[in-house]
Amino acid sequence: MRLKLAFLQLHAGNDLDAQLRIGQEACKKAKALGAELALFPEMWSCGYTLPQDMDVLEHLAVCADGDFVQSFGKLAQELGMAVAVTFLEKHEPKPRNSCVLFDCCGTEVLRYAKVHTCAFDAEGVLCPGGKFVAADLNTGSGTVRVGCMICFDREFPECARILMLRGTELILVPNACPLEINRLAALRTRAYENMLAVAVCNYPAGHPDCNGHSALFDGVAWLPGDAGSRDMCVFEAGEDAGVYIAEFDVDALRNYRRGEVMGNTYRRPEVYGELVRAGEE
Repeated sequence: MRLKLAFLQLHAGNDLDAQLRIGQEACKKAKALGAELALFPEMWSCGYTLPQDMDVLEHLAVCADGDFVQSFGKLAQELGMAVAVTFLEKHEPKPRNSCVLFDCCGTEVLRYAKVHTCAFDAEGVLCPGGKFVAADLNTGSGTVRVGCMICFDREFPECARILMLRGTELILVPNACPLEINRLAALRTRAYENMLAVAVCNYPAGHPDCNGHSALFDGVAWLPGDAGSRDMCVFEAGEDAGVYIAEFDVDALRNYRRGEVMGNTYRRPEVYGELVRAGEE
């Protein structure tokens, strides 16, 4: 099984209607290019705009079950293509930074709220999520186990580790910050240490504090018969806006996992207690 992913590395519009129009046009283009799964950058519904006034912020937020998000579910069904749409989610007591994944039949299979919000910065006005989720995604040509991290989540190895333990084969990473060498290295490491693929979609250059470079790491560090390691980065976009297509060889990853020792093979969770004793020395 090979999965074609579309990275919707797009410039944001000026309001929710523009985000809907631009996003739906991009999904249709992705389908025309052969994509089976389309991924948006972080908080697409508002173009990662985060006013600090709570009344204004609440006005920008949309419901996960509301028209904006669910219209992408309907579009996924029409196109026969999975869609991962991101949005500022209306939520109590404060809005959340969220993603919903629809399968190729338009069925919602995953809903995730960013756990590690950038509370040191503008995201201090948001409510963090409280769990990591994985789900089986019907792509039309097969099923792949998918999880989600959002932007700053990538800096915490525990996120990808938990998703790996839940059987994840592909982590989707909506993003809104510069994807420079160190952030890309963190994503590469998450893929390597967990033997899974990582797909990150960013806003293009010209969007505040973003630079494009959406990328796909396929998680396969070695191939049988090769003398050395291989580059797991099988795709990296430039800075320009566009709908970019990359292919993920799911079967190759599954074969690799059967014979290699990363991930869960030699973990010793009985000695990792410090990781879950918050605040202790």
